[in-house]
Amino acid sequence: MDYTPTQSGFRQRKLQPNMRLRSPVDGLQGSQLFEDTSGAAHGLHRGNQQAGPQAPGLSSQSILSDPMSNMALAYGSSLASQGREMVDKNLDRFIPISKMKYYFAVDTVYVGKKLGLLVFPYMHENWEVSYQKDTPVAPRFDVNAPDLYIPAMGFITYVLVAGLALGTQNRFSPELLGVQASSALVWLIMEVLAVLLSLYLVTVNTDLTTIDLLAFSGYKYVGMIVGVVAGLLFGKPAYYLALLWCCAAIFVFMIRTLRLKLLSEAAAEGRLVRGTRNQLRMYLTMSIAAAQPVFMYWLTYHLVR
Repeated sequence: MDYTPTQSGFRQRKLQPNMRLRSPVDGLQGSQLFEDTSGAAHGLHRGNQQAGPQAPGLSSQSILSDPMSNMALAYGSSLASQGREMVDKNLDRFIPISKMKYYFAVDTVYVGKKLGLLVFPYMHENWEVSYQKDTPVAPRFDVNAPDLYIPAMGFITYVLVAGLALGTQNRFSPELLGVQASSALVWLIMEVLAVLLSLYLVTVNTDLTTIDLLAFSGYKYVGMIVGVVAGLLFGKPAYYLALLWCCAAIFVFMIRTLRLKLLSEAAAEGRLVRGTRNQLRMYLTMSIAAAQPVFMYWLTYHLVR
């Protein structure tokens, strides 16, 4: 420790530069009374945030890895597949969807030839349906095969033409158009049911199905459309002439088509076959063909005035 002389004779102690007095504030900073845990809490909060999004993933992985969950999923999928197969089987039992594809296998060439055959069937010679390995070929390959495309489109077109005819007469209304469509559909169903009942009573062994009868009964809509359009364009005399022509055409078409299905082979070839059952079949064929012009007139006469 150094002493320096002064003017008064006293010596003054000189402090070392590296030494300093400790203040109360420094003491408090050097030794804290409580431990600061804010940093630890903040780190814990960040850790929870990082671990939070991983919790759902871990839970889903644990669920997927659970054997009971896998068994439940497998059982549910098998139950759903069995229910779908049951629905398809019962639906195909009443509505043979697989067979319906055959009746819509048409193309533009077939539709044109079939419409010509329905309007002018007098020059057509071969009316037999072609077969390939005991199954009939698709309609697009044989004009004699029945289809549902022309009857379905004919029904829709008939309803539209009926609405047009009612509109030209200032009688159009949605209710009246609905009555027109529903009545045509009901008459068609009643006709098919009557033919099925007649076939059952006569005990005819034929390969005609309900869909075939529906197709043959629906071909008359083509003549109905021709008659109504002719009446709208050229008046009522044109309606009667066109309808008369189409009625004769559908009568010939039905006779030549159904005789191969209902009559025996010898009678279908034109030879005289005696027997009560064959006569009943012939009368049934004539009745089905004669009913077509009656329905054609009944469903169209009020549309042309």
